Amino acid sequence: MIKLIVTDMDGTLLNDEKKIDESFWEVHKKITDLGIKFVVASGRQYFNIIKNFERLDKNIIVLAENGAIIMEDEKELYSKPLKREDAIELLKIGRTLPTANLIFCGKKKAYLEDGNPKLIKEVEKYYTKFEIVEDLTKVDDEALKITICDLVGAEENSYKGYKDYYDKFKVSVSGEIWMDITDKNINKGIALESLQNKLGIGRSETMVFGDYLNDYELLKQADYSFAMDNAHPELKKIANYNGVNNNEAGVVKSIKKYVLGE
Repeated sequence: MIKLIVTDMDGTLLNDEKKIDESFWEVHKKITDLGIKFVVASGRQYFNIIKNFERLDKNIIVLAENGAIIMEDEKELYSKPLKREDAIELLKIGRTLPTANLIFCGKKKAYLEDGNPKLIKEVEKYYTKFEIVEDLTKVDDEALKITICDLVGAEENSYKGYKDYYDKFKVSVSGEIWMDITDKNINKGIALESLQNKLGIGRSETMVFGDYLNDYELLKQADYSFAMDNAHPELKKIANYNGVNNNEAGVVKSIKKYVLGE
């Protein structure tokens, strides 16, 4: 029996227009009435995620910043920020990469140095609270992760600039123009495992949906693992279920089929 449902947002629960299908709200009520926990697991900022679910009266757990923090009803359940000296080192490396736009993702808000309109347009999609500052290395906040927005392609550009850090940190490509760097022992899968242990829920009772490489470990934490049609090829290889379309309310339809029997 499914007791925990976990979904990524972009390219997964959200369609390509960044919207949640209207059918989701009724399904959420049904699973909540059954006592099933619902979790949103995203690389997005907590404040941004929760804004998308304002229609819900609580009954949502948020695994934000690619697993660096878990929140429920404004209460912090878990967090593992970067050491400050590591965050500063990662920022300095990013400054040497010509296409890297750096974002310091803090607990209070996100911070960036560049007010380029194209960059701000992308940032506003995923960060509700952010501030433009003169120097990211002097920000007075804990760094949950360092994010790079690479407008010409993250996997082929900025990601390669951190090749000497792959073993020391978790460096994840989370979208075409996005990459995230967290503590080595942080990813969506590790955070989900912590939550599963806290709730006493196993992999056989967990359903997970994802589409990109930052969802890789997440899918490994559930027997009911779904890769979206638009998913990265490496994700499709490990998913137990495929053929789920984010533009056709695939997450909702899968919950109806495998959980609600509709």
